[in-house]
Amino acid sequence: MSTPIRIGIAGYGNLGRGVEASVLQNPDMTLVGVFTRRAPETLTPAHPDTKVFAWDSLTEHTGDIDVLILCGGSASDLPEQGPELARLFNTVDSFDTHARIPEYFAKVDASAAVSAHTALISTGWDPGLFSLNRLYGEAVLPQGETYTFWGRGVSQGHSDAIRRVPGVAGGVQYTLPAEPAIAAVRNGEQPELTTREKHTRECFVVLEDGADPAAVAEAIVTMPNYFDDYDTTVNFISAEELARDHSAMPHGGFVMRSGSTGLGATVEGEPVHRQVIEYGLTLADNPSFTASALVAYARAVARLAASGTHGAKTVFDIAPGLLSPRSAAELRADLL
Repeated sequence: MSTPIRIGIAGYGNLGRGVEASVLQNPDMTLVGVFTRRAPETLTPAHPDTKVFAWDSLTEHTGDIDVLILCGGSASDLPEQGPELARLFNTVDSFDTHARIPEYFAKVDASAAVSAHTALISTGWDPGLFSLNRLYGEAVLPQGETYTFWGRGVSQGHSDAIRRVPGVAGGVQYTLPAEPAIAAVRNGEQPELTTREKHTRECFVVLEDGADPAAVAEAIVTMPNYFDDYDTTVNFISAEELARDHSAMPHGGFVMRSGSTGLGATVEGEPVHRQVIEYGLTLADNPSFTASALVAYARAVARLAASGTHGAKTVFDIAPGLLSPRSAAELRADLL
């Protein structure tokens, strides 16, 4: 049996806890430990055997870790941690600020290349698995349109936004894909969809004592950059209902490619062959699924690093077989 891949976890929030659980499900991996910016003695990991180390001790463990999985946030953590830690370790992260991915890639690549490390950025499910399916759809159906729908799921950013509204004591926001839009795409149509036509938003809000419900609802539905471009429903509930019914973190969605094939492209204005590719996810818990994707890609990073392939990578650069613990022969026999 080959030597297990040694995994370290940088950060121990929801994503870090998900990585811990996922590593323990993979017999070809072993968990070196969690590295936290909190006082290590105050952190109680989910598994009793998980070791906890101070963040500042990372430099003492460069020879102990094959892949370090970065579990910080994309807003402020990863822009600094990604390039810094790629100088010391092979890394995997879930940087998800789409507009800044090219800039982030360049910084991580410069660090990883100069130190002969391999760093996979922006994996998970979007960016990540959804990115792959957008690529597959465009490549297979060059004449067509790609559509991405998210939900039903909790949006952490939008939930934070409603909790900042004066008069709100607590709340959560769900993103819902618009069923008429999905039906049109599944029917082989290629509709031009506005932001409002693709998704709706549903809020569940606990009011502070004395707050005006109408004023709170108006502040939410007219909030620029968050809700004003969407049909938004605001539901007022008790704190007990919020804790009971809305503490989970579901998510998911669809990537769809609607296109046509056949010579001439159309017959009497209609496509010769309407073709639709659809990939969907229904997730009971967003962080733990994202963590499982990071762990699978950590296996690929370990293999690439061992082969001498260094620098920053994305999911577009990773051969699917590198994600699996099974041999190429097994994959050909059982999955091909």
